[in-house]
Amino acid sequence: MAGDQTPHSPDGTGDYPPPNAGQGWTALAYLIAGMLVWGLIGWLVDRWLETDGVAIGIGVVLGAAGGIYLVIRRLGAPPN
Repeated sequence: MAGDQTPHSPDGTGDYPPPNAGQGWTALAYLIAGMLVWGLIGWLVDRWLETDGVAIGIGVVLGAAGGIYLVIRRLGAPPN
């Protein structure tokens, strides 16, 4: 049937979708997940120490820095 055919790439190489098509979503997921996880840890520390959101801010900043580190480490250098 006509609907069962696999799509072909515009350049004719047969790679569809392109091999690195999901890297942007992966980078965004690393950043958001890092901020959420470390922000949650900061919230728990705030509740434990009874502070007013200081640890949440520190956790979100650390999560963003960790997410950026992972993006650079895992997605930064193209393969040879």
